[in-house]
Amino acid sequence: MDLLLDVNIVLDLCTPRMRWYGAAANAVSHCVNNGARIWLYAGSVQTYQYCLAKSLGADAANKGQDLSLAASLSLARRILDEFSADKGWLAALAAEGSVFSAPDCEDEQLLRALDRFKPGSIKLLTRDRPLLKRHPDTAVSPQAFCAEELPAPGIGFIDLAAQQDRIRPQLETNLHRVLHHGSYVMGPEVAELEQRLADYVGVNHCIAVSSGTDALLVALMALDIQPGDEVITTPFTFVATAEVIALIGARPQFVDIDPRTYNIDPKLIEAAIGPKTRAIMPVSLYGQCADMDAINAIAERHNLPVIEDAAQSFGATYKGRRSCALSSIGCTSFFPSKPLGGYGDGGACFTDDADLALLMRQIMNHGQDKRYSHARLGINGRLDAMQAAVLLAKLAIFDDEVQRRAEVGARYSTALIERGATVLGETQQGLRVPYIEPFNTSVYAQYTLQSDDRDAVIARLQAQGIPSAVHYPIPLNRQAAYSHFCCPDCTPKADNAAASVVSLPMHPALEDTPLRLIIDAIANA
Repeated sequence: MDLLLDVNIVLDLCTPRMRWYGAAANAVSHCVNNGARIWLYAGSVQTYQYCLAKSLGADAANKGQDLSLAASLSLARRILDEFSADKGWLAALAAEGSVFSAPDCEDEQLLRALDRFKPGSIKLLTRDRPLLKRHPDTAVSPQAFCAEELPAPGIGFIDLAAQQDRIRPQLETNLHRVLHHGSYVMGPEVAELEQRLADYVGVNHCIAVSSGTDALLVALMALDIQPGDEVITTPFTFVATAEVIALIGARPQFVDIDPRTYNIDPKLIEAAIGPKTRAIMPVSLYGQCADMDAINAIAERHNLPVIEDAAQSFGATYKGRRSCALSSIGCTSFFPSKPLGGYGDGGACFTDDADLALLMRQIMNHGQDKRYSHARLGINGRLDAMQAAVLLAKLAIFDDEVQRRAEVGARYSTALIERGATVLGETQQGLRVPYIEPFNTSVYAQYTLQSDDRDAVIARLQAQGIPSAVHYPIPLNRQAAYSHFCCPDCTPKADNAAASVVSLPMHPALEDTPLRLIIDAIANA
């Protein structure tokens, strides 16, 4: 359970009030040791400083010292700056301003701030007795909180809350900027994001769009893929890959996977190319790029464009180059669970081809070449400014998160191998950890194992309160909507993977203690 600190608790912790300091410090430790967070309220900053300065001046006077108001205010600022460094800040929202009819305005603001949280997930830590009496469900004293048996923190499959804590100041600044300028569609944040993403990937053009699915659709439309055409792709992926091909009337031609990487097997592509083939769409699954050089070489021999479906691999590298800069067009997703995710749907297309970039920019905006002039068929595929504002805040910490993901993935693999697992290969049995090509880095959009007894692994994890997922249980060529496009039995390696894969919790904030719990649960299964 999180704690929001009342002013009196902040003073207890920042001044040598021996009578109350110990209880307040114990309550804060009890909270943090149980994996919860400590919050301060931004609307109380001036109160913190004034009350602390007043207390410091009184303490100095009791010791026969003369501490001027200016000196006490300066000292209070330094103490509060250090004290707040590891705390979260709750912004003061407009709804918390009109509290003048309340018996205590400051108390009312803090209580209203608690309404933002899930009921029962946070309390106001205070030693204000009238407040404790009036609000026994939401306010708690340090002594009472220390006596509570807090539930053990759960293990999340992803942890967007921890990430949000890191970027909260910039995130709120960006969102409020959009609210104030009011350009919600095609606002300045979108253009800024596009430039920063293009620079990050290392291409000339980035076109932000409304989802990863729309990114693939816009790419196919820009390449003039027509009804009856064929696009080679993999059956072992999220449905959007084949969905967009079918939506424009083309035919997904499914090619089996490399069982080590789960990505399309380049050795099988050329045999699938026919007179109606118009493009190749490999998927960089689970955070690792497909073998793009091999795929591009085949495409060049047959004069075919390549679209990298990089929904799960943004931030990964292939032979020193970034995903999305490896083919004619790279497409990614900013779905919240992705390595770089917004707070809703979003995506982007990347290319070095200026003509393709112009086409994609027109297509995603209703086919417009200028206002109310529609040169070609298009869609409403624009990224809104709010999502761009979120992504700009997240992009500031993205390099660090990519590194943390790599470290978590390495810790998983090392520990599981020590417990008897092997690295994924074609004929191995037992528990297999991911295989990463030596020329690749992975962003571990998922950390995915293979097990001969997946149900036992999932059951053991579930019994320990550990979430898991199966990405993906049914290959697309066995799905009812797509089975007529390809022989269901023509991709045996995808079938084998679908029957044995299981994904574990994976996010940059995954710490050693939950990691060990997950590893122990799997080993015991």
